[in-house]
Amino acid sequence: MPGEMSPSGKPTGEPSGKPIGPGSSPELRASHADRDRVVDVLRIAAGDGLLTADELDERLEAALSSRTLSELAPLTADLPPVSATVGGTGAEVKDLVRIEQVHSGAVERVGRWVVPRRLELAVTYCEVTLDFTDAVITHDTLRIDVGMTGKTLTLVTRPGIVVDTDGLQLVHSRVKFRQTPTHPDTPVTLRVELVGYKAHGRVVVRPRRRTFGQWLLRRPRSLSVS
Repeated sequence: MPGEMSPSGKPTGEPSGKPIGPGSSPELRASHADRDRVVDVLRIAAGDGLLTADELDERLEAALSSRTLSELAPLTADLPPVSATVGGTGAEVKDLVRIEQVHSGAVERVGRWVVPRRLELAVTYCEVTLDFTDAVITHDTLRIDVGMTGKTLTLVTRPGIVVDTDGLQLVHSRVKFRQTPTHPDTPVTLRVELVGYKAHGRVVVRPRRRTFGQWLLRRPRSLSVS
């Protein structure tokens, strides 16, 4: 009869269909925050070796073009969940990290450190090394606000990491790039933007140095025959 209610509280004449309620429909529109969360999971998985560069590039493109939550869900369905802490580091992804040192020991970020979304360097006559080769990268851009006098700022890169120094003002200082050639199809996993000023000393951008074993196994140059 019209108007009768089933035990579940729904009119008996209505189809069961999909559950009704906020957050329950798979066709809900995805927000920027939803897409950003999926991108973070994908980048962490790639950093842990769970995705190849091609898989990461393909899934990132799909995530950024997704319109609904149902389109986002399959992109991380085969990946472990990511909590507020990143991977096995036990460290939280921070929006801002400030490093402030004067006439003290070297500042180093090496190994499996978590790259923040923004970094401020207020350093006077201290060596600074930021090694990205094993770093946990969860987003595509890192802005470094540089206020550094003296010594050397060294950025150690890996394929897929590009460094932009156009916004950096140099005062009695210079920038030296020593990047290895990479395949043109290598996706950009992190863009590092240096802004601010560097007075005296140098800024060095280079790849990780070869180990002794890698140096011994390096391919010899072909000899020209006269």
